[in-house]
Amino acid sequence: MNVILHLGLGSFHRAHLAVYLHELIQTGDASWQLAGGNTRPDMADTIAALAAQGGAYTLETISPAGEHRYTRITSIRRVIPYTPDLAGLIAQGASADTKIISFTVTEAGYYLDAKNRLDLDTFTDLRADLDAARAGQLVQTGSTIYGALTAILRARRASGAGPVTLLNCDNLRHNGERSRGGLLQFIELVGDAALLDWVKANTSSPNAMVDRITPRPTPDVCERVLAATGVDDPAALMGESFIQWVIEENFIAGRPAWEKVGVEMVPSVDAYEEAKIRLLNATHSCIAWAGTLVGTLYIHEGTHDPVIRQFAYDYVTDDVIPVLDTPEKPCPLNLPTYRDVVLDRFGNPAIRDTNQRVAMDGFSKIPGFIAPTIRERLARGETIDSVAMLPALFLAYLQRWHAGQIAYTYQDQAMDPAVAHAICDAADPVAAFCADRPLWGDLAGDARLVDALRRASARVAQFVATHRASQG
Repeated sequence: MNVILHLGLGSFHRAHLAVYLHELIQTGDASWQLAGGNTRPDMADTIAALAAQGGAYTLETISPAGEHRYTRITSIRRVIPYTPDLAGLIAQGASADTKIISFTVTEAGYYLDAKNRLDLDTFTDLRADLDAARAGQLVQTGSTIYGALTAILRARRASGAGPVTLLNCDNLRHNGERSRGGLLQFIELVGDAALLDWVKANTSSPNAMVDRITPRPTPDVCERVLAATGVDDPAALMGESFIQWVIEENFIAGRPAWEKVGVEMVPSVDAYEEAKIRLLNATHSCIAWAGTLVGTLYIHEGTHDPVIRQFAYDYVTDDVIPVLDTPEKPCPLNLPTYRDVVLDRFGNPAIRDTNQRVAMDGFSKIPGFIAPTIRERLARGETIDSVAMLPALFLAYLQRWHAGQIAYTYQDQAMDPAVAHAICDAADPVAAFCADRPLWGDLAGDARLVDALRRASARVAQFVATHRASQG
């Protein structure tokens, strides 16, 4: 039996990779199965429920037309309980049966700066894991993806279990390359030259584009599952009906025949990745930030606001499509159609995806999702008025957070709160925001960026004021 060990049994994994493998097993191909667990002591109730159910759980999907479907997912055959030393995960990763180690830790969980170097100055948990790895142990309060993988791969090398594919399933541009780069830097800093050489020779890291909107489960999901199926499932979750996975064909130790169940196996994911990150992820954040500013709670509410929808539409139409689809490098996707499908998906009221979930991690989304379009437009001597609305919305959102006026807890793994507060306290917050190098890299302080953000910020202020006036 071939095993995929997955690190991070959160909602997205259970609505995506686990679903594709379940569908493959349902065709009669049971040659692969999943084992998984978490590298941090979170989601304890969900992990316990999954363990009690033998890894099985119910997935509810809802289409934009309101069609509900319920599927019992049974591809996770082993739930590995969390322990501070990660002994269960390490043992499974060191087994010769394990041919793929996959992971989801969110885009902010890779600790990479604008130059794709590990940011040791900002992240204390990364430094702690590095110190622990140098000592040959994991920290006792949790682990970064690099600390966990280093421990697993050390044990795998020692056991002689052979090559293994490291499969990144997060929303991160060039996710395989970048997480691999971070891992190799981490091992080099540890000083384990033998492990570094082994990892270079015995692992591969395919790039992949993943897509399915999967909100955090709420109690009403379990209630609907019980009513529809008769199963009381505390591990139930919900996602949209749309699903997509595009993977680079770069597996060193074999893989499931995922192409039989709709996964696109391709030589390069670049075009799909850029389209998804810029047309979907950045637009999602735009709607969440704008919606929060005018008091909405859910993504579908903002999507149906004509002004917010126009912000998103203009961003894609005016500034993104022209740089992604050129005569010199035509895009294999129909980007106007993709844009319209994305907005229809976001408008699905049954998903009830929260602004809180989508608005998070702005300090990694600006450099990752938005700055590339600004950089490319400026390099071509073109305007950035439509794309500038997105960072302007985030700055206004950040100022609300600074003032304690966000109606929910804002989470941002890449944000230094002191830096964020200083930006908002500055005499000229737009200039301070545009000068932040972790956000903008070589664009930091660029007069064209500052000017565009000033104009966009004025439009954001007018948008908020008009909305307040209309609410009476």
